[in-house]
Amino acid sequence: MLTTEAVRRRIREVKEFLPSENKIKSSAYRNWPEYEKELSSSIRAAFRNISPLVDEAVSSIQVSKGRGSPRKLTLKQRVTLLLIKELVGHSNRMMANMLVVFSMLNDIDVSYKTIERLYSDPEVALAIHNLHVVILKKKGIKYADTSGDGTGYSLTISKHYSSAVQKRRDKVKEVKYGENQLRREYVYKFALLDLNTFMYIAYGASLKSEKEAFEKSMEMLESLDIKVKSIRLYKYYSYPFYVNKFQDSKVYIIPKSNCTIKGSQKWKSTLKEFLNDTESYLQEYYRRESSEAAFSADKRRFGWTIEQRLAGRIYCAASCIALWHNLLNLNTG
Repeated sequence: MLTTEAVRRRIREVKEFLPSENKIKSSAYRNWPEYEKELSSSIRAAFRNISPLVDEAVSSIQVSKGRGSPRKLTLKQRVTLLLIKELVGHSNRMMANMLVVFSMLNDIDVSYKTIERLYSDPEVALAIHNLHVVILKKKGIKYADTSGDGTGYSLTISKHYSSAVQKRRDKVKEVKYGENQLRREYVYKFALLDLNTFMYIAYGASLKSEKEAFEKSMEMLESLDIKVKSIRLYKYYSYPFYVNKFQDSKVYIIPKSNCTIKGSQKWKSTLKEFLNDTESYLQEYYRRESSEAAFSADKRRFGWTIEQRLAGRIYCAASCIALWHNLLNLNTG
């Protein structure tokens, strides 16, 4: 029988016999030479795919010509230049493998300011979104078992998001930063990962809170022709409000110790499954570690800081990181 006391008792049992989530790490040995070989192969494959994918992404964009001098660069050149600039600015390993890409930049001679403006170019933003959709279609993702989690990128060299979260715990996520406030420390990011392909299917970023980043990722998800079969969410999202957003999906969360059974039928059915088949439920829930692995891989490759300062440009840089993640996983799996 589903009761609040029964659920809370099971939560206490789970916490007693299982390590805390932030202590659960994969103990599998990594063959580093093989890892480097596979990474290099995925990087080169991504560079070979960029040109035809960008062609497809910009082909459906029609722009009415307004006043002013004509642009020096085509939309394809602008998108390509932005992606390469974002990549070069973060990773020496990527740079060592990307010489082939420079053949795409023939006859391009622009100033640094022109490149910076690409981050706030609305046509480029639209093409970046289209490119994300094209990649997911190429991968054939229609139904997805997913994991959702949040992270953050530092906007200052002296502040490291992970260290700050560990020191101040979750309080760092509650700090509010206005869109026009000059002193910003972090940009919060939420991403929904497809567990079968290790690709982000939806993502969002916010200067205010992780909750807003989550809402933006849900808006992106609604615009895609992808059905979420199941989702695993971090403890930050262990509330009926978040569970109710996935009425047609299996939801795996670890309920908070003071939770109650009051709420929607979806909330009650989720708690009931946690109570009745806890072992199988937890096995599914801990597949959420893939989200942490994805964020970790991104930060190793592209760094843990974003150098842009304007809000729109910060969001564009976060989108480029997600896009590169998917490009590097397009030919894997």
